[in-house]
Amino acid sequence: MIPLRDSEPSGAFPIVTASIIGVNSCVWFYEASLGARGADMVATHFGLIPYRFLFSTVLPGGVWNNAVPPMFTSMFLHAGWLHILGNMWFLWIFGDNVEDRLGRIRYLIFYILCGVGSGLLQIIFSPMSKIPMIGASGAISGVLGAYLLGFPHARIHTLLIIFIIIRFIEIPAFIFLLFWFVFQFVGGASQIGSPDSGGVAYWAHIGGFLVGMGLFAIMRKKPSSYHKGSPGSVY
Repeated sequence: MIPLRDSEPSGAFPIVTASIIGVNSCVWFYEASLGARGADMVATHFGLIPYRFLFSTVLPGGVWNNAVPPMFTSMFLHAGWLHILGNMWFLWIFGDNVEDRLGRIRYLIFYILCGVGSGLLQIIFSPMSKIPMIGASGAISGVLGAYLLGFPHARIHTLLIIFIIIRFIEIPAFIFLLFWFVFQFVGGASQIGSPDSGGVAYWAHIGGFLVGMGLFAIMRKKPSSYHKGSPGSVY
């Protein structure tokens, strides 16, 4: 299922969401300019590697090289065109409403915390992995979790592709997002017991989603503080 747009207009232009997309895009173009070998070196140095994170105190470079910076830099790196396009598309569709509901500063803090939380859960389930974790999908998963709480009845205009069947349908947001979450959970369950599995970091997605739901419940504005007449101001 590919989301095309949602039915929930935002109250203002999503400056933070657009800025995050811009930063990710600039970083990706820089990665692409380095070629495959250079991009691999960037991923190895700035990506979040669970093994290196857990044993950072005894590895050369210590905590400040192996653990702290990669937790943040990893969420601005991507592995390919489809990777970044997919992530940024999801962020553009779902991020504007969450930004509108939280406010710009809280939304930026929320986004970063979701990225950190997603990385920590992936480390818990793949502690011995030496494969760099990169991508904004953990933080964006937090945005999806917030959207589920804030706009469960919004309609998601979706491109549905099942083998040769192609349909354009509208799906309630809570159904779309719960289906997405179940898919991540099934994928994550399949990786349990594989200490050095690569590919999709499903547990990072799950962690980001759950952290996003929890943070959104705490950080969202009180109804009385919304601008009068702004979308979604009534629960």
